[in-house]
Amino acid sequence: MHLTVLGCYAATPRTLTNPTSQVLEINNHVILIDCGEGTQVELRRHKIKFSRINHIFISHLHGDHFFGLPGFISTMRLLGRDKELYVYGPKGIKEAITLLLKLGDSWTNYPLLFHELTSKETELIFEDDKISVSTIPLDHRVYTNGYLFKEKLGKRKLNVAAVEKYGIDKAYYNNIKNGRDITLDNGSIVPNKELTYDPPKPKSYAFCSDTIYDESLVDKVKEVDVLYHESTFLDSEAHLAAKTKHATAKQAAQVAKDANVKTLVLGHYSTRYKSIELFKEEASTVFPNVLLADDGKTFDF
Repeated sequence: MHLTVLGCYAATPRTLTNPTSQVLEINNHVILIDCGEGTQVELRRHKIKFSRINHIFISHLHGDHFFGLPGFISTMRLLGRDKELYVYGPKGIKEAITLLLKLGDSWTNYPLLFHELTSKETELIFEDDKISVSTIPLDHRVYTNGYLFKEKLGKRKLNVAAVEKYGIDKAYYNNIKNGRDITLDNGSIVPNKELTYDPPKPKSYAFCSDTIYDESLVDKVKEVDVLYHESTFLDSEAHLAAKTKHATAKQAAQVAKDANVKTLVLGHYSTRYKSIELFKEEASTVFPNVLLADDGKTFDF
């Protein structure tokens, strides 16, 4: 599971900082999460191929989380894309994007498919044989969702030494990896556990965009491998967090602790602070395993 942070600062783009956008590579999927201004530039800077992105998940319709999307969609047209592009986001995102395309007489030459969200309850919105994606309802000034990305359990790993010991033909390898026992020519049965290793434990990533501190979030991200949680303010500005429906670093850490997650990644920092290290210092007083997102930073989990 590989995460590339394209932008992780609040409100407006600046010379050296970008608003929210990140790419999650999980089980052969390359997923764009939020699309603030400058996303295209950062994708090129980090050599991430536009064509590999087939699914985009937008948390909410504040500009610093989706104003880069119209340009990205338009560029895909100019690059000759012909396969489907799926966009998940709040109701209204289709109208916002298609109006711009209409006014510019620049309809896409590829299928652009919107999945608009309205539910305030968790719902499964995408699933295939490799991953599932569910919404994480958040409490912000406008309708907002986070997203929970979970790998599916993979096939069992072949124990080559064991299958060779029993002289099993390669034609049966797929059946073995799918968990089946094998009957030998003499009629004896070899249990699958003797022929395989357990597959890697599926990983999970919870993206929690703009939200006020909410205790109910704990159950929705329980024991995930990685939790990205906004931390716009430090505890000294908790009154501003409450007023604007954002969270502090300390509050993000409390969610991580109560949910028993493995790793907390902080982001969406207000630019009022001199150093983002202050966010880690504050969060670490509550939860030990804290990482700081920053523009251009990558993580392997």
